[in-house]
Amino acid sequence: MSEKAAIPFRQEREHRVAVLLFDRPSMFETSVAIEVWGNDRTDQGVPYSEVRLCSNEGPRLRVEVGFDLVLDHDLSTLEWADTIVLPNGGRPSPTIDYQPAVLDALRAAHARGARLISFCSGAFPLAATGLLDGRAATTHWTYMHQFRARHPSIDLQPDVLYTGADGLYTSAGTSAAIDLSLHLVREDWGADVANTVARRMVVPPHRDGGQAQYIEQPIPMSVDVDGDLRAVLQWVEGNLDRQLTVDELARRAAMTPRTFARRFKSATGTTPLQWILHQRVVASQRMLEVSSMSVDEIAATVGFGSAAAMRQHFTKVVGSTPSAYRATFHHAA
Repeated sequence: MSEKAAIPFRQEREHRVAVLLFDRPSMFETSVAIEVWGNDRTDQGVPYSEVRLCSNEGPRLRVEVGFDLVLDHDLSTLEWADTIVLPNGGRPSPTIDYQPAVLDALRAAHARGARLISFCSGAFPLAATGLLDGRAATTHWTYMHQFRARHPSIDLQPDVLYTGADGLYTSAGTSAAIDLSLHLVREDWGADVANTVARRMVVPPHRDGGQAQYIEQPIPMSVDVDGDLRAVLQWVEGNLDRQLTVDELARRAAMTPRTFARRFKSATGTTPLQWILHQRVVASQRMLEVSSMSVDEIAATVGFGSAAAMRQHFTKVVGSTPSAYRATFHHAA
């Protein structure tokens, strides 16, 4: 079967993509934009795009792994572009500021109809324009706290791979840049073209789930948990298969149930039962990754009781079904 996809329209001119770089640019995310839009695949039915790398800090940018990029284009390239990609935003920090000229150029580009998309920490300069205020957005999970603190008026979505509407798109970390890019190719030129690009990149044209499935799930606990309460939490981790109640945990901590629940919420930020559910999900993740046990067996081992109950809670926390998670992350112990 030929890989050539039928184009249902005539391309009047090239699709113009500007990749806006800051100092210390991320090479993976930058390369995603180049790979998706910068390769000529017209012989396979993929419409032609021209990609230009630009910066307001160039023409020479230092890459952290030890080499320089020399760019041919400056900030004026944004006036030329149909799509503007922000692969990353430098080093996000509570005090980082972006040049007013850059923010003004991004606002002007959006006002004239250009599409603005961010990968990973590129959501920070995009958010600094004010264009995302009141909208949904996402970024890499390690930056969630910083992003929420800096931009409280943005509806931050922590558990998705990408968001987008009205010419403004954001994606989570690293490989989510591929997911968003292929989504936009699909929006522009249809599923056949997106599948052709994905096939050449040897990646799936669409992934289920969200970035929650890639987030480490640490035990929420403050540093001042006293010894009795800490001992109870550690005991729970080794006894998840039991029918656990607040009354039993309170007895082990030598507290009344009411006092235990209050102290527990202060130490962990959640209720005892929600914390136990969370630990069961974490334990089931580990077993799905390394064991050959069935989902029913894992559900019983970690205390969910049934595969249906495990599936419900697992999907809510991780953003993926147990079977899909195992298919992605399983490896022999």
